[in-house]
Amino acid sequence: MSHLSASLAGLLGFVVYFAISLVMLVVFKYVYTWITPHDEWKLVKEDKNTAAAIGLVGAVIGFALALASAATNSVSLMDFVIWGIVALVAQTLAFAIVRFLLMPRIVQRINDGEVAAGIVLGGTSVAVGLLNAACMTY
Repeated sequence: MSHLSASLAGLLGFVVYFAISLVMLVVFKYVYTWITPHDEWKLVKEDKNTAAAIGLVGAVIGFALALASAATNSVSLMDFVIWGIVALVAQTLAFAIVRFLLMPRIVQRINDGEVAAGIVLGGTSVAVGLLNAACMTY
């Protein structure tokens, strides 16, 4: 019985961090779709735009990778939230880098359903998320 209680000792912490992580994922989705000039949800849900889906999912995965690192390395709940916000900023900067430096017409290309543009955006978002996560190991 002591093994079971020892295993469950961290359950409350897990629930709190997991719940906050889910909330932060939803917040990220809203912030990210707010800063992008194209409406990803409409493009995905109504137009079945694969390019928009790839770009959005890449951004969410990239953010989740960084958020996972923030949860692993944080020293408190507040520290976790602060580094989650840093991750959110880094992921939105990834979009800005692609949009303004790498592929200036990316918004139009995603609107047009060009899968290659979605892959570039999604891949860059995942790459930035990995780098973001690695840099959070302090």
